[in-house]
Amino acid sequence: MRHSCRMFHSLNAQMADRYSSFEELSEAETEGRDFAVRCANRGSRVLVLAPHGGGIEPGTSELAISISGPELSYYVFDGLKPQGNGELHITSTNFDEPKALELAAASEFVLSVHGEGSDEEVVYMGGLDNLLKPQVKRALYEAGFATGEKPGIMAHDPSNICNRCTSGAGLQLELTRGLRARFFQSLSASGRRNTTDDFELFCEAVRVGIQNAGAF
Repeated sequence: MRHSCRMFHSLNAQMADRYSSFEELSEAETEGRDFAVRCANRGSRVLVLAPHGGGIEPGTSELAISISGPELSYYVFDGLKPQGNGELHITSTNFDEPKALELAAASEFVLSVHGEGSDEEVVYMGGLDNLLKPQVKRALYEAGFATGEKPGIMAHDPSNICNRCTSGAGLQLELTRGLRARFFQSLSASGRRNTTDDFELFCEAVRVGIQNAGAF
């Protein structure tokens, strides 16, 4: 069953998005009912962003907002549908919601938080950044979290939303479903209201990494 589940996630990840741009999505979906955008520009060097939040890649919105704390700018795109939120997924190289682009262009770095579908408990790291990445990786390791890299989600394309910052080099964190499940009572909308100690530990570790990189 575990093997079949991984196969499903792998096949699902290869399926084409329903929408190739935010304009297409907004013509078919209703803001406030099907999706929502939440953001704050705090003038920080780092923007913490979750482009597939809410029910799309559950847990990523909560993680992004917690990592941002009171100091860092944040942006989350939430899927609000009772089911079928995967239809709202716009791949990161096509993600062009105007507020996200505006915030990314006003930030030196983007740290994007995503959800990967496998059962392992790993953070896959990507993006073109070489400043934040080693410090965040070290802080996660010291907090007891495994990191790695995975072909297909390396985020090396300059058009990836995580790289559309003034430095042209952002950091992408892909958290497996197995790891995200440790952070909440469950990954349902109601279960995500209750976070665990591991959630706090993870978010603080990422913040320590950002701070150690001198990017606060």
